[in-house]
Amino acid sequence: MPIVDVRIVADAAPPAGCASALADALGAVFDAAPGRVWVRLDVLPATHYAENSVALNTDELPVFVTVLHAQLPAVEALELQAATIAQAVAGVTGRAVDRVHVEFAPLGSGRVAFGGQLLRPPS
Repeated sequence: MPIVDVRIVADAAPPAGCASALADALGAVFDAAPGRVWVRLDVLPATHYAENSVALNTDELPVFVTVLHAQLPAVEALELQAATIAQAVAGVTGRAVDRVHVEFAPLGSGRVAFGGQLLRPPS
């Protein structure tokens, strides 16, 4: 784990291989063994996104990233992760780092199950 949802605001579908490239880049961010970072890639049509009182160019459209960890790291580690996640996602998607927004979901242990097996909080 983690599970990472990446939602790109765009006029078209991302290029083939984008999800795999994101998974590899984020695997490096988390220093994860193969198969331990799961990426779900979604596109939000640009016509379904807006910012108040602003008209955005295509290259200014954002990317939203949500990260689900079993246990949340300390705030200092989250700060570093947010920065490195934004850099990695920007590198793969071609968006500016300041247009990549990272959200950390509530911890997964005690509420997420894989194959019907609940992730148990540490004892």
